[in-house]
Amino acid sequence: MKERLVAELERLRAQGLRRVRATRSERSFPAIELDGRRLVNFAANDYLGLAGDARVAEALAAGARRWGAGAGAAHLLSGHTRAHAEFEEALADFLGCEAALLFSTGYMANLGAVGALVDRTGSVVEDKLNHASLIDAAILSRARLLRYAHADVLAAGQRLEQAAGTTLLVTDGVFSMDGDLAPLADLASLAARHAAVFMVDDAHGFGVLGTGGRGSLEHCGLGPGSVPVHVVTLGKALGVFGAAVAGERALIDTLIQRARPWIYTTALPPALAAALTAALGLVRDEAWRRERVHAHVARFRAACLDAGLELMDSQTPIQPVLVGESERALAVSARLRERGFYVPAIRPPTVPQGSARLRITLSAAHETEQVDALVSALAESLETDA
Repeated sequence: MKERLVAELERLRAQGLRRVRATRSERSFPAIELDGRRLVNFAANDYLGLAGDARVAEALAAGARRWGAGAGAAHLLSGHTRAHAEFEEALADFLGCEAALLFSTGYMANLGAVGALVDRTGSVVEDKLNHASLIDAAILSRARLLRYAHADVLAAGQRLEQAAGTTLLVTDGVFSMDGDLAPLADLASLAARHAAVFMVDDAHGFGVLGTGGRGSLEHCGLGPGSVPVHVVTLGKALGVFGAAVAGERALIDTLIQRARPWIYTTALPPALAAALTAALGLVRDEAWRRERVHAHVARFRAACLDAGLELMDSQTPIQPVLVGESERALAVSARLRERGFYVPAIRPPTVPQGSARLRITLSAAHETEQVDALVSALAESLETDA
């Protein structure tokens, strides 16, 4: 086995596809220390700068002092605490839903929701660029998986016509590698016409988009009733950890009965739930964080345009710069690191062959001067490698 694994790892290295972890040695953001060098981090999903907020950290510490380090059991045994319940109630109120269910990760939330709602007799219709967890969820449910061309409403409708049994229409709200938004309003109408259950994973929109931070749905003018299954992750804009599914009480009660990744997992530490409640309050009360990150997005895009740099069509904090081949993406990333910026290369299989990119993510924690300096370094690095 060792010889086979080593040979495969060498093949990945030769193709510029081997993944290597970067270990940071301090908590500060956006400046981080990697391998003894201080860099400005443009590779985090901490869109609102809450991961290092002292109030969130204190809520976590207070939660640990009250509840201890872990839940000690699954939710259905003795692991469900008042801290979990308070966050679920606060999140449901924030989103305007009847109820919410807290999961340990977004991956588990998607596996749990899809697996609880369809089986081998049903169908799942998905955007081809959906997150891996959504694709895996459909496969593991054993339902028929039908994928449509990215953000193509007409193609989605054609797939829905081919579907049979209980059918889910599933999409990301914001696509994690391209940064663009799904046509949610059109997809919601399409799902209604075909009597399909519409599910949106709003991992990268929740907390960031919409006038109140309620995400892609609010941004597109959709109320909670338009999207029966609403998934949000809590380690990005909220800066903590976990995920949740929100919707009607009947949906949440069904997940409690049938969502295996929730039923058979030790509950999220109650201290994290306490930190999540504090972070959600800041998302609600401090709109300046959203305003600041969107100002950075506008400034970054305008500066790139002035510098002659081509960007993908994204108005979100995810700003990918398409490079092409994996080797070039690695080289440009290395040049940026030499200039003091951490922007790792994203390569296949995460993105399609020939579409390796630099996935730049902006945060309210960044300074305007850092955004400007990144654009200058990016232009120089791309020109040097051309």
